[in-house]
Amino acid sequence: MRHDDAYHWSPELLDLLVDTVPRLSKSKDGVLTFLRSAGISEAMLTPYREQLKIDRSAVNKFKMVRAVLGQLNEQGDQALGVRRELLRRVVEFQEFSVLWPEDQPVARGLIAGVRDIVNTKDAFTRMNQEREAERKERLATQRAEQEEKSRKKRRFQDLQTQLASLFKLDDPHVRGIALERLLNEIFASSGVLIRDSFTLRNEAGQATEQLDGVIAVNGVEYIVEVKWWAKPVDIDPMCRQLVRVFNRAEVRGLFISASGYTAPAVDECVRALTSRVIVLGELRELALLLEREGDIAEWVQEKARLATLERRPLALLGVDF
Repeated sequence: MRHDDAYHWSPELLDLLVDTVPRLSKSKDGVLTFLRSAGISEAMLTPYREQLKIDRSAVNKFKMVRAVLGQLNEQGDQALGVRRELLRRVVEFQEFSVLWPEDQPVARGLIAGVRDIVNTKDAFTRMNQEREAERKERLATQRAEQEEKSRKKRRFQDLQTQLASLFKLDDPHVRGIALERLLNEIFASSGVLIRDSFTLRNEAGQATEQLDGVIAVNGVEYIVEVKWWAKPVDIDPMCRQLVRVFNRAEVRGLFISASGYTAPAVDECVRALTSRVIVLGELRELALLLEREGDIAEWVQEKARLATLERRPLALLGVDF
């Protein structure tokens, strides 16, 4: 049987108990009663009771206790509860007045020694338990982080697959709607707050304005416009987007194009930067972002920073930063 200090008495503690327990009762029968009250089985004590009936003088209290406690210590985990109960009864013993006068000071000193060992052992056990709890918590955190990392990787791979599949769509309208939905998923994967595309109508119910969507990054709202055209986005559609932004206080603009922008469109955005933050992005940036497993919120913030400080609304990921 494997010996483990967390469950078995050490030799030092066993010797102290052998010296202590026989002194906690004046009689040999009283010692057996003390052992029985701690939960030691009657079967283990019966041989000594029989010896006492035959010849009391032949029974030595200390040898008897050593034999019983040694046997108890060899029972391993099976006798854990009994060993703990016996220790408890020893360290909590207070009835020194019932002992032989010469045994009283000795018993006090021995019990103090047992308490010191038990307290040290308990402190060591608690320390080990705390260390084990910390280890388990650390491992659980590492597993959770690894699972989250794997989940995030699978998510980016899925988004990459979806984006690649859009290039197979021939209908521009269907492709545009699919891209808007995919962008919502990409934004959501980074925890960006999203409001899907919506239409503003007048009192007669007629559509007056169509917005592809609105996102909130770091507490700032952006009106999002997405285009997948065969040609670069020119100044006219860009101006319409700028009007939508300027008609709303404290709102920024994010324009994403699959085909780039004409120079006049970019120049118009540069002029608009004097009053409002306008960010231009390209679809290839999103593809690169997914490949790098990057954060789209950080992407938007960096582009907004470059647009504000360097007056570059079209700073491209992988080229300018």
